[in-house]
Amino acid sequence: MTQDRNQGRRRAADAERPIDASRVREPVRYRVSEAAALLGVSDDTLRRWADAGRLDLVRGEGRLIQVDGVQLAHLATDLAADGTLAAPCARRPLASARNRLPGIVTRVVRDGVMAQVEIQAGPFRVVSLISREAADELGLEVGAPAAATVKATNVGVERLAPEDLTGGRA
Repeated sequence: MTQDRNQGRRRAADAERPIDASRVREPVRYRVSEAAALLGVSDDTLRRWADAGRLDLVRGEGRLIQVDGVQLAHLATDLAADGTLAAPCARRPLASARNRLPGIVTRVVRDGVMAQVEIQAGPFRVVSLISREAADELGLEVGAPAAATVKATNVGVERLAPEDLTGGRA
């Protein structure tokens, strides 16, 4: 009974605590060129898919047209399932691992210590078990850009910067 009261008090204290702005994540959004690069298609192909209703293009700040990351993750999974996606090309990082598969996070399952991260990298679905702490630090969530790096029997996950998606071009 005492344990239940303490949990209730902790929840009440948590409710009164201010929200840590560094923990609140903005929705992941991509410019059309970034989204197209993640899927390994042209900007025009992505726009045609939007015109056909396969995903929505939204107006961001100013006149910038963007794609929602979660919606893009769902589209990537669907395209991989029907064999539409080719393996995307990416700049080679300054790292010893040579098998780098850039893609989009399609699923993250966290428990107390570990996180299971699924990445759709072109036609390839890559699943990696990493520490929950690493997943949190990388900000891995559905729709986020990420790359699986494979070296020997180990697969790591890294968060991609926007310039990694387009090779540094806008």
